[in-house]
Amino acid sequence: MSLVSVHNEWDPLEEIIVGTAVGARVPRADRSVFAVEYADEYDSQDQVPAGPYPDRVLKETEEELHVLSEELTKLGVTVRRPGQRDNSALVATPDWQTDGFHDYCPRDGLLAVGQTVIESPMALRARFLESLAYKDILLEYFASGARWLSAPKPRLADEMYEPTAPAGQRLTDLEPVFDAANVLRFGTDLLYLVSDSGNELGAKWLQSALGSTYKVHPCRGLYASTHVDSTIVPLRPGLVLVNPARVNDDNMPDFLRSWQTVVCPELVDIGFTGDKPHCSVWIGMNLLVVRPDLAVVDRRQTGLIKVLEKHGVDVLPLQLTHSRTLGGGFHCATLDVRRTGSLETYRF
Repeated sequence: MSLVSVHNEWDPLEEIIVGTAVGARVPRADRSVFAVEYADEYDSQDQVPAGPYPDRVLKETEEELHVLSEELTKLGVTVRRPGQRDNSALVATPDWQTDGFHDYCPRDGLLAVGQTVIESPMALRARFLESLAYKDILLEYFASGARWLSAPKPRLADEMYEPTAPAGQRLTDLEPVFDAANVLRFGTDLLYLVSDSGNELGAKWLQSALGSTYKVHPCRGLYASTHVDSTIVPLRPGLVLVNPARVNDDNMPDFLRSWQTVVCPELVDIGFTGDKPHCSVWIGMNLLVVRPDLAVVDRRQTGLIKVLEKHGVDVLPLQLTHSRTLGGGFHCATLDVRRTGSLETYRF
């Protein structure tokens, strides 16, 4: 029986991959880093900081990921962790060379849909070989009967990026490029965020790979920067948490207009380490749904916790102290690969 079987973001969780902070670093400045991460803050690539994150940040984060793993295990969830890699090692193609990033966010590079796992063609050159951290896990999933695909490896040449373009237009359409975290699963409907971490060709390739069973909905004008999971968060069938700074009546995806929306309240700014955060205060709504009545939420976001509880969602309060520094909350730092339930279409 395939160890991979997941159709949405909320069915009761059975197996998950939790990332690691070990060896995390900011990659050396190149055109991809400049376009995707730093275009608004810096005038030249020379100003982009690079190198390992502070030891304290990595140590505390790894301890908190261990706590998350233990708590999920207590709930009966099988937890997998990636192997360790040297992210300082050189990665090179005939067009460019760089070093690595981190293996903190399995959500970014791997997309599980049904019994299929897809290695996504990520936007940052530094993440070109990131799936190697999960190779042993993927081999086991394949042996169990899962379908294992890798999107075409993108060339990521300089022409792929337009750092001076407006936000949301910094990836060109030369080839399919997208991070898996641009995608949310709603049964047979998949939301695909067109942004600086996912282009139009990426949505077209994903639709062709998944076939007619699924409908990929390219969402434009929703959030220009990178990933979608701090903008729209499905909680259970018919109920979705939305970011009021980004989602409105004009840009709400059509297939979700019949869903009840929960507006995320003002969030606590948890701060960050270094010269700039890798995500905004909205990372506080980057929660992990364990089952329709339970979610892992940052314990510091007391206002959000009250709103969720009001709507029948109990909370397991944990903490990722450096989520703004490293660029990921509980949803980003995990990848659910098996949940109970079957494939359905959710229209209300």
